[in-house]
Amino acid sequence: MEFYYKNKKLAELAVELQKEDIFNRADSALGINPVHITDSTSEKSAGGKHDYFSQGDYHWPNPDTLDGLPYIRRDGESNPDVFKEHRKILRFMRTTVANLTAAFLITKDTKYAAAAEIWLKEFFLDEETYMEPRLLYTQAILGNCTGRGIGIIDTLHLAEVPVAAQLLHENGVLKKEIHDGLKNWFSKYLNWLCTHEYGKYEMNYINNHSVCWHVQAASYARFTENNDVLKLCIDHYKNVILPNQMAQDGSFPLEIKRTKPYGYSIFVVDNMASLCQLLSTSQDNLFEFTLPDGKNMKKGLDFLYPFLENKASWPFAKDIQHFDEWPIAMSFMLFAASAYDEEKWAQLYKRFYRVTDNDEVRRNTAIRVPWLWL
Repeated sequence: MEFYYKNKKLAELAVELQKEDIFNRADSALGINPVHITDSTSEKSAGGKHDYFSQGDYHWPNPDTLDGLPYIRRDGESNPDVFKEHRKILRFMRTTVANLTAAFLITKDTKYAAAAEIWLKEFFLDEETYMEPRLLYTQAILGNCTGRGIGIIDTLHLAEVPVAAQLLHENGVLKKEIHDGLKNWFSKYLNWLCTHEYGKYEMNYINNHSVCWHVQAASYARFTENNDVLKLCIDHYKNVILPNQMAQDGSFPLEIKRTKPYGYSIFVVDNMASLCQLLSTSQDNLFEFTLPDGKNMKKGLDFLYPFLENKASWPFAKDIQHFDEWPIAMSFMLFAASAYDEEKWAQLYKRFYRVTDNDEVRRNTAIRVPWLWL
């Protein structure tokens, strides 16, 4: 699995500091049982035990009705009482597999690869514990709907799994039947994303949700060798996402208008960079692709950089929640350092590197082990 870079060494030096955390998490995972979607169920879900379920984060009980239904929206205000267990299980699986894979690649100790294989097999393939390759019941709104296309953003974290699985396969430490089974699972899920009304709705959404759909689709398409979807993602990046979501100054107005403009601005740039990382080749480098009006990925990064380097200079409203938790080190900083040969981005990653338990930040950090993407 090849990723485009101009100066990979810059990014690799910055991410060296993550190795201690990689081994801490990988070694811890060797002593625990894998997690599965079937470990937790909710009576609020309209699906079966193998179906992923979540509720809309920004929806709360209706104060004007006796039963609190239908839930009402309070944008940017996360309801701590919604069902989050599947989201946490999925993220924990992803992070564990990524760290086990990284630990194997660093040490060549097959105990890490063997553990990663078990986690992958049980989460995606085993009859009793697999997750259905569809998202019919995500971000449900009680009293309103049992699921929404907008909930597809919940599986953004799965985008790192094919990267890890392919690296294990290429190093000869993932059984053929497991690799084939995973390709089949992600092929089915990719087809669902492209054909179901929820998936098509999310693909064409006007803000970061569309970007995140394309990150997922690009990752799954690379893994399953679906060239048609890869071409679609490249076309949409060039002709839909970049021209319609980025302003002339490199900002993302639809994110700035939200009640969490700082966090959402970071989030969308992070995922735009991930999309470029997934789709760029030496022949078609999306990091350098520029529209006739001058919009490109670098302009988006350069707009955000001063407000990361000096948060006090942020000229827009503060986020109504979790403003103090940002920024943290994120993969887009390493991708920028690598793609543009700019040390300032690697230094920014080093400066902000920390492990956080804040659920909001973790939910909005799609890639946990960017070392695998380099």
